[in-house]
Amino acid sequence: MNMLGTFIKPMHPEGLKFVATFGLITAGLFLLTPILGWIGVGLTVWCYYFFRDPERVTPDRPGLIVSPADGIISLIEPAVPPKELGMSDRPLTRVSVFMNVFNCHVNRAPVAGEITAVAYRPGKFFNASLDKASEHNERNSLCIRLSDGREIAVVQIAGLVARRIVCFVAPGAQTATGERFGLIRFGSRLDVYLPPGVTPLVSLGQTMVAGETVLAELPVAEGAGDPQ
Repeated sequence: MNMLGTFIKPMHPEGLKFVATFGLITAGLFLLTPILGWIGVGLTVWCYYFFRDPERVTPDRPGLIVSPADGIISLIEPAVPPKELGMSDRPLTRVSVFMNVFNCHVNRAPVAGEITAVAYRPGKFFNASLDKASEHNERNSLCIRLSDGREIAVVQIAGLVARRIVCFVAPGAQTATGERFGLIRFGSRLDVYLPPGVTPLVSLGQTMVAGETVLAELPVAEGAGDPQ
């Protein structure tokens, strides 16, 4: 194992301009006083750490749904998917993963499939751990259609200090399980709406690792092979 790689993770390109800005401000602070300069160094290191983008090992067993984000499970409850996705208006099981400012904020696809819809909606900036954040906060919603026709919704939700949702995919794109599809700056939440009949395999307060921790498992659809 590379010990240096254990502590120093690669940074996502989205963070370059922020780290550069923090670095320039830090240089100016050193001109004023070393104390402020070292505080700036700490904040610059934190900014680099926030935008870290480590490699993840995604389980390859067919039918697994993995966590789209690092963080903790904050909500498990029935809810209707965002209307802008045009999915069913009946409640589905929603699993929410809350990310604080120390979590890795690169988001990963929970399943493999086709991105059939991407819908951005502006909104407010309530604390992302609150239930009302799903309805009122700024969000970006994706619908992923599996090879057997079932659909999963994934929603990026801005938080109290988050002011930018970034999405890397567009409708029509194919995604693999664990593939990067976006990120949110700074502190936020991901909601996953599971297909009917799918039971979460996680509990409230459980720590999640994006692209690795199993969130749920798809039962084989009647008349279909293994879900992909």
